[in-house]
Amino acid sequence: MRGIKHWAMAFIALVAILVGFAANQPVPTAAASEDLAAIQKRGYLVVGLSADYAPLEFHATLNGADTIVGADISMSKQIAKDMGVKLQIKEMNFTALIGALKTGKIDLIVSGMSKTPEREKEVNFSTPYLYETQVMVIRKADKAKYKSIADFSGKKVGAQKQTTQEQLAKTQLPGAKISSLDKANDVIAQVSYNKLDGAVLASTIADSYVARTPSLMVLNPHFATPKAPTAIAVSKQNSALLAQVNKTISKVKGAKYKTYLQAAYKLQDQNQSFWAKYGNYFLRGALYTLIFAVLTVFFGTVIGTLLALMKLSHSWFAKAIANVYIEFIRGTPLLVQAFIVFFGTQILGLDLSAFVAGAIAMAINSGAYVAEIIRGGINSVPIGQTEAARSLGLHQGQAMRYVILPQATKNIWPALGNEFVTDIKESSVLSVIGATELMFEGTVVQGASFKPFLPLVVVAILYFIMTFTLSRLLRLIEKRFN
Repeated sequence: MRGIKHWAMAFIALVAILVGFAANQPVPTAAASEDLAAIQKRGYLVVGLSADYAPLEFHATLNGADTIVGADISMSKQIAKDMGVKLQIKEMNFTALIGALKTGKIDLIVSGMSKTPEREKEVNFSTPYLYETQVMVIRKADKAKYKSIADFSGKKVGAQKQTTQEQLAKTQLPGAKISSLDKANDVIAQVSYNKLDGAVLASTIADSYVARTPSLMVLNPHFATPKAPTAIAVSKQNSALLAQVNKTISKVKGAKYKTYLQAAYKLQDQNQSFWAKYGNYFLRGALYTLIFAVLTVFFGTVIGTLLALMKLSHSWFAKAIANVYIEFIRGTPLLVQAFIVFFGTQILGLDLSAFVAGAIAMAINSGAYVAEIIRGGINSVPIGQTEAARSLGLHQGQAMRYVILPQATKNIWPALGNEFVTDIKESSVLSVIGATELMFEGTVVQGASFKPFLPLVVVAILYFIMTFTLSRLLRLIEKRFN
């Protein structure tokens, strides 16, 4: 009972410290750390976007290399050129963009973002460079069913999360069942495969998808909302950067921006086979997934071994730390941990890339599970082994290193192998912060190719090849142990 009380007190104290620290930390913004002059001195402008929104921003293969292109990219290049700096693009999930801007990871959001009152509370917006009508995408076979907004009552309608289209669907489609999805191509895929009856999209994006998906069509249900203004998001305090952005927009909006759109359409229509255009995406994603897995296995094992030894030690303090760590990490999703590492380190002044933040989150997460596996393995070794080692003159550390851990490793190898295989699959979660891995590249291909199903089949096959190969390898090692 006393141990439980001490453990609970330690947990409460740690939570209080973390909450108090977070509450007292000022949230840095791009403006606070990087005003216009600082960006020009730095030499590059960091633009954040979600490249699944053709023809505004999407992936294409240019000269054999994966490149983010689109009308918004052309405009971003012009903004950087007018500032006298280079352009650097950071891709991440659309829902993470405003958080990235507020924490200083990016300088601008150029991602087909609509200017809304809710978003204006968090960021400033430039002069709009595009006004888009909001429309519905439906299957051609259902054309006779839908004539007006009222016809969607009781139907399943999709929209991308945290977008104007999602808000529109929720407020102007009475009786409709709204599904909010992470990416526009996910919404279109579900309409194509009869999972949704319709999707709310901006007209430019809808036209782009429909032009390449013969089974779909655009329907204008005449929403009560006027055309939504599309603008660039800038940090609240950075008025100088906002003024510079508006100067460029005044030059490019209208006829110039239409030429950007036409160039984007041509890139979408490149006449190459699916594998010639996107084969490298899958190979790169698989390679990064394996790198994540190797890093996770190594650092997760180091962390797990340390935590297991702390939990088995005679020190109450060490036990308390290990218990709090293991219970907290195992009790929270990896998705949340990835976001905390990605944005939380920025608050601490560490500008970690999505790859580094993802690797850290994976190692921290795996360490908690490995700790319990190793602790169970150590406890499975008969106490007589420890006593025999001590009687031979080995101190506690030597007995653990040379006698107990080698025997424990044999016992825990199957469970440890399962954890390694799980690490390969769990890396798919890191796509939400823009970390390049197999699932991330699969969704990129979905958006660029307008093929919602085939990229997922390829991703599934590659995951199976990696996990099956690793399982066979681990089984061979297990036989050597036996």
